[in-house]
Amino acid sequence: MIHDSVDKAQKSSQNNEMARKQQEQQAMIKDNLARIKHKIFVLSGKGGVGKSSVSANLAAVLSKKGYKTGLMDVDVHGPSIAQMLGMTELLDITPDQQRLVPKQVNDNLKAVSVQALMQDKNQAIIWRGPAKAGMIQQFVGMVDWGELDFLIIDAPPGTGDEPLTVVQTIPEALGVIVTTPQEVALADIRKSISFCNTVKLKTLGIVENMSGFKCPHCGESIDLFMNGGGERTAKQFGLTFLGSIPFDTGVVASGDQGVPIMFQDEETPFTKAFSIVVDNITKQL
Repeated sequence: MIHDSVDKAQKSSQNNEMARKQQEQQAMIKDNLARIKHKIFVLSGKGGVGKSSVSANLAAVLSKKGYKTGLMDVDVHGPSIAQMLGMTELLDITPDQQRLVPKQVNDNLKAVSVQALMQDKNQAIIWRGPAKAGMIQQFVGMVDWGELDFLIIDAPPGTGDEPLTVVQTIPEALGVIVTTPQEVALADIRKSISFCNTVKLKTLGIVENMSGFKCPHCGESIDLFMNGGGERTAKQFGLTFLGSIPFDTGVVASGDQGVPIMFQDEETPFTKAFSIVVDNITKQL
């Protein structure tokens, strides 16, 4: 009987400690979100549509316009934001050991990625749902974001643990859905639209990425993945079509170099089209 009483007391104490930590984390999340004006959630039902490049370049444009911007990579198993922004060092911790310090990319842009927490960049992260949810909540509440005009959230493809945790943790987030024009991608995008409707995530619209490619030799436009599918889907579901972005090999090179192409001053079909997409997003806010 004595042992049973001791065990119950220990379990009760552990439960109370867990509840206290959860309350502290929720308070930190609420405090951080209150200092961020706009939260934009970039998502897609399909991988390989350029969602991370859209996130990185969206954050780059907003920072160039003078907005205080944060970029949060919640793709646990395939993080790419760190590479695209040239984040080679591990994230720091505040002097009080309470918060993570995001990577300062420029005066107006800071970012976090799970890859920036790993000593070995090639190590696979093998986590189940609760661990992934916990990491996302920590990225929201335990990162020293400060005052932001925009927080861009880059999610992995699909409609599973990570997107659901983002919506539950940041219910005021606004969705931007990225697709490529072909039917294989659009079939998954329709699932993303269904996800947004089910979880009541307000959607700013659809971006059609890799929409056409201008041959550098003859100048003729080639539809690598067809075209117009994103706009047709937006009309079908009553969503705003934010614009089409052409395929550009410069985006690939800039991503590998760790400098988003929208940081460059050169005007190209891609940068012009992307600027239109950003304008169509910001004018809704």
